[in-house]
Amino acid sequence: MYQPREQFQSGHRFAIEFGGAVLSFERVTDVLRRQWPVIATCVAAALTLVLVYLATAQPMYTANARIMMDTRQTQVLDKDSGTNSALIDTGFVDSQVEVINSDDLILSVVRRLHLTEDPDFNGSNPGALAVVLGKIMSLFESGEPPSQDRIEHAVVEAIQKNLRVERVLQTYVLSLSYKARSPDKAVKIANAIADAYIVGALEAKYQSTKRATEWLQQRSVELSEQATASDQAVQSFKAEHNIVGTSRGLMSEQQLSDLNTQLVQARAGTAEAKARLDRINAISDQDVAQTTVTDALNNPVITRLRAQYLDLQAQYSDWSRRYGATHQATINLANKMEELRKNIADEIHRIADAYRSDYEIAKSREASLDKNVKDLVAQAGHTGQAEVKLRDLESAADTYRNLYNNFLEKLQSATQNQSFPLSEARLISTATKPDRKSSPRTVLALIGGLVGGLCLGFGCAFAREFLSDVLRTPGEVEEELGVKCLGVLPDVRPPSKASALLSKSATGSAPDLSRYVVDHPFSRFAETLRNIKVSIDVARLTREIKVIGIVSSLPKEGKTTVAANFAQLIALTGHPTLLIDGDLHTRSLTRELAPNAKTGLVETLNDPASLGYHVQRSKETGLDFLPSVVASRLVNSADVIGSKAMAELLKSLREHYEYIVIDLAPVMPVADSKAFSPLIDAMVYVIEWGQTTRSALQESISGSEVLQKKLLGAVLNRANPKMLKRIEAYKGKHHNSYYVEHA
Repeated sequence: MYQPREQFQSGHRFAIEFGGAVLSFERVTDVLRRQWPVIATCVAAALTLVLVYLATAQPMYTANARIMMDTRQTQVLDKDSGTNSALIDTGFVDSQVEVINSDDLILSVVRRLHLTEDPDFNGSNPGALAVVLGKIMSLFESGEPPSQDRIEHAVVEAIQKNLRVERVLQTYVLSLSYKARSPDKAVKIANAIADAYIVGALEAKYQSTKRATEWLQQRSVELSEQATASDQAVQSFKAEHNIVGTSRGLMSEQQLSDLNTQLVQARAGTAEAKARLDRINAISDQDVAQTTVTDALNNPVITRLRAQYLDLQAQYSDWSRRYGATHQATINLANKMEELRKNIADEIHRIADAYRSDYEIAKSREASLDKNVKDLVAQAGHTGQAEVKLRDLESAADTYRNLYNNFLEKLQSATQNQSFPLSEARLISTATKPDRKSSPRTVLALIGGLVGGLCLGFGCAFAREFLSDVLRTPGEVEEELGVKCLGVLPDVRPPSKASALLSKSATGSAPDLSRYVVDHPFSRFAETLRNIKVSIDVARLTREIKVIGIVSSLPKEGKTTVAANFAQLIALTGHPTLLIDGDLHTRSLTRELAPNAKTGLVETLNDPASLGYHVQRSKETGLDFLPSVVASRLVNSADVIGSKAMAELLKSLREHYEYIVIDLAPVMPVADSKAFSPLIDAMVYVIEWGQTTRSALQESISGSEVLQKKLLGAVLNRANPKMLKRIEAYKGKHHNSYYVEHA
C-alpha cells in the first residue's frame, strides 16, 4: 500500500503527535485561521444564550446559617467521660447532613410556616416555562385534583432542591444555605430549618431517653426478680445439703481444718509419751541409785531418797571400816540403804505406770481424732459435687445481682437525663438577610459563556480539521500523496442559481468554464495553471514530457475543466498543443468544446491517417482538439484507450505537438486511466477541495504502481474563495493584488 512521505520538522519548532497527525504550533495557527468563523459563531451563540438566560432568569437570594456539633455540652451529667469522648466521628457529622435534608424535617418546616399556601410553592404564580411544562405534563396525568399529601410532598421537593447542606472543611460545623426569590423568605426558611433541626435533635434525644428509661425500668424489675430467685436457690441448696457457711468459709471445711490441727498435736503428744515410757523402762533395768537414773528422771522424791541413800552409804562405808560389815549397826545401815533402794525402785515403777497411762491416753485421743478426720474427709467427698453446684448457683446469683445494680444505676442516670435533655448541636450563626442576589451571577455567567463558547468553538474547529477526511491545503496534499502540490484553483463556478442567471443576463449566455483562462487571463485560476505548466517545463529539463494526463479519483471533481483550460493556456503561449478527450464513458470535454463533432478518437485509432480530418482547431487560441464520439458506451473502453493503436497514435503525435493533454476517466470507477498510464509521460492529479476524501485518494493512488511513478503533482480544485483567503491570511493582504478575477 502506498505510504505518504515522511514528515521532517526543524529543531526550533514545537510539535506533538495527536491522533496520527502532527500537531504543531503552525498547524494550530492554521486551524484557527481557517476555522475562526466557527469559533466566533460558537462564542456568539454561547454569549447569546447567557444573555437570554440573564434576561429571563429569576434573581435568587441565598441565606446561610451554621450549626456546630459540640459534645462538650453533653458532658455535664457524664462524670466518667474523658477527654477523648468529646471527639465526634466524622461519619456522624456527615449523617447530620442527611438528617437536615430528610423529608420529615422539611415537612415539619412546611407545615409550621404554611408554605403550601405560599404562591412560590403552590404554583399559583408560575412562570411561562412552568405553564408550558404543566400543560404538557397534564396530558399524561389524571384529571383528579392533587391530595394534600401530594401537595406537601411537592413543596418538600422544591425546598430540598434549593437547600444545600455541607460540612465546612474538616470541622464539626455544618453550613446550611437556602436559595429563594425573596431575601426575607430565604432567611425565614433557613432559620426555620435550623431551628427544626435543633428542636428535632432535642426531641429525638428526649424520646430516646424516655424509651431507654422505660426499658431500663422493665429490665430492672426482671433482673431484681432473677437476683432474688438466684439467692433463694443458693440458700435452698445449702439447706438441702447441710452446707453451713461461716466467716472463714464452710463449717465442714473449718471443722476439718481444726481436727487436722488437733490430730497433729495428738500425734506429737503420743510420740512424747511413748518416748518417756521407753526411757523409764530403760532406767528400770539399771541401778536405781546411780546418778544417771536420778538425773534422767529429775523427780524430787527420787532425788531426796537418793540423797538419803548417799548419806547412808557414806556412813555405811565409814562404819564398815570402823566396826566391820557384820556389826549390827552396819547391818542396820545396810538394811536402811536397801529400803531406800526399794523405795526408789517403787517410785520409778510408779512413774512408769503414770507414763504408760499417759501414753495409752494419748494413743486413744490420736485414734479418736484420726477417726473423726477420716469421717469428715469421707463426708467432704460426698459433698464435693454439691459444692460445685453451689458455686455455680452463687456465681449466677452474683451475676444477676451485679447486673441489677448496674441497671439500677443506669436507670437513675437516665431518669436524670430525661429531665435535663441536651443536644450535641447548637446554632452558632443564624441566617441574615442577604444584601445581594446569589444567582444569576452576571459577570461569572458571561465569563463562563465566553470560556464555554471558546472551548466549544475550539473543539468544533479542531474536530472539523482532524475528524474530516478531506483535503484543503497544499501541505495536506503533499503529506497524503508524497508529491508536490502544484497549486490551488479557486472555484470559478457561479456561487448560486441567482448569480448564474445574473451572469447569463449580463453576457447574454451562461459563463463557459472551459475557456475561463481565455476570458480571465490574469485571474488566480489562470496563474495557478501557469504554475502547473512551469512545473512541467522544469521537469522537461531532465526528461521528455509531452503526453500529460489529467486525472481525478472520482467524477465531478473538475478535471475536465482543468484539462480544457490548461490546454488552452499552453496554446495561448504559442506552443503546438493537442487536447484529447480520453474519457470514452461521459465525453464531457467533447460536449463542452465540440458538441457538433461526428467523429473523433475512436475513428482516428481505426485510421491514423485520418487524424487531420477529426481534429478541430480553435481560431482564438490555436488549440487542436481531438473529440471522442461513440454511439453508445464501449464495454472495452480500457482496452481501446490502452491499445497498441493508441501507443502508435501518441508516437505520431509527439512529432507534431509539444504538449499533448489528455482528459482521462476517473481512477476509481473505471480502469481506463490505469490502462493508459504506461503510455503517458506525466500525470496531474485533480483533487476537489473539501470534497475528495483521503481514503478515496489513497485507494486510487495505491491501485497502480505505474500511476504512482508517472504522477508529477496534484492540484486542489474548486477551493472556496472566502475560505481560501482565511487559509492564506498569513501571506498578507496584498497577496491577491496581482489577480484580476473579472474581465
